Amino acid sequence: MMSWATLSVFVPTFLFVSLTPGMCMTLAMVLGMTQGVKRTLWMMVGELLGVGLVAAAAGAGVAALMLRQPELFVLFKWVGGAYLGYLGIMMWRSRGRMAIPSELDAGPPASPLQLAMQGFVTAVANPKGWAFFMVLLPPFLDSSRPLPGQLSLLIAVILTIEFVSMLVYATGGKTLRNVLGKSGNVRLLNRIAGTLMIGVGLWLALG
Repeated sequence: MMSWATLSVFVPTFLFVSLTPGMCMTLAMVLGMTQGVKRTLWMMVGELLGVGLVAAAAGAGVAALMLRQPELFVLFKWVGGAYLGYLGIMMWRSRGRMAIPSELDAGPPASPLQLAMQGFVTAVANPKGWAFFMVLLPPFLDSSRPLPGQLSLLIAVILTIEFVSMLVYATGGKTLRNVLGKSGNVRLLNRIAGTLMIGVGLWLALG
């Protein structure tokens, strides 16, 4: 299906790219901070679905068409960015379901669907992600071998690495929450999370 030599180059390449701070990793850290690692798994489900869709489309050549229709991205980017910015403002004001309540174990959490949609929209509405997969995947595909099997294997590797990377960031966010929460700085924690979320929204809208 694919040579071990190719995989031995692809895995560290994508691992380095995935661990680099970006929109999805920042989102994982913010939600790990405000929602906890277990609930952040719902965001990861949505993000992984989005990443898998983008990678498959890029491998199939659909991304070339999408990149020639930038107005599609403009709509996704601005709607998604505005929504994330709104959530960030609510967090900064210690309001809404994404914010940490004054009592860390109290308050209604965000719904699984909300979290999953955040991850999905962030992944799909990022034109840099489409362009990145268009550049990254073709060099690792061998035209002399069946492409569906190769693409499936690469996407499986991508999703595994992406999941582990987001788990690392979400755990870091939870650790920060525990450190600041013990000192009673819940408002400060909400403002840090809100600022990061607003940054992700701006990144998505203007990137």
